[in-house]
Amino acid sequence: MTTVDIHDIARSARTFDLGGFYVITPLKSQGQLVQRVVRHWVEGKGATYNPTRRAALSLVKVEESMEGTIGDISRQWGAEVKVVATGARSQRGNIGYHQLKEILSDRSQPFLLLFGTGWGLTEEITRNCDYTLAPIEGSDYNHLSVRSAAAIILDRLLGHR
Repeated sequence: MTTVDIHDIARSARTFDLGGFYVITPLKSQGQLVQRVVRHWVEGKGATYNPTRRAALSLVKVEESMEGTIGDISRQWGAEVKVVATGARSQRGNIGYHQLKEILSDRSQPFLLLFGTGWGLTEEITRNCDYTLAPIEGSDYNHLSVRSAAAIILDRLLGHR
């Protein structure tokens, strides 16, 4: 996770009116970095300098685990969370964008969209998800930044067209 990823994904989350943007990392130093960036834009000088960035960064939460994230969302909604994995590799049983968009139209059901960085999500995490979204397809060069992939996927799933 880079500081640019935090800013850009938070802005996408705000643009598409998501309930939150969780950064899940077991690394304390990385969690502290995320919290420092968020504090600057939500409570610090950045909050008055750029109020729109404050609105976006206020959606960011840091969790050490998937279980903690799912538990937090479940408590907020009072419902079981459905988890959707994303990735650059096609996998057996992928769900398409139109199909997932239809599923997401049920606004009473909370969802967690997982985006990986670096080498992506582990096989164990993907295997335990309710859905795996088909990858973004372009050329044979399939190495989008996580912030670009998140923006494209959110637009496909939640954009008004």
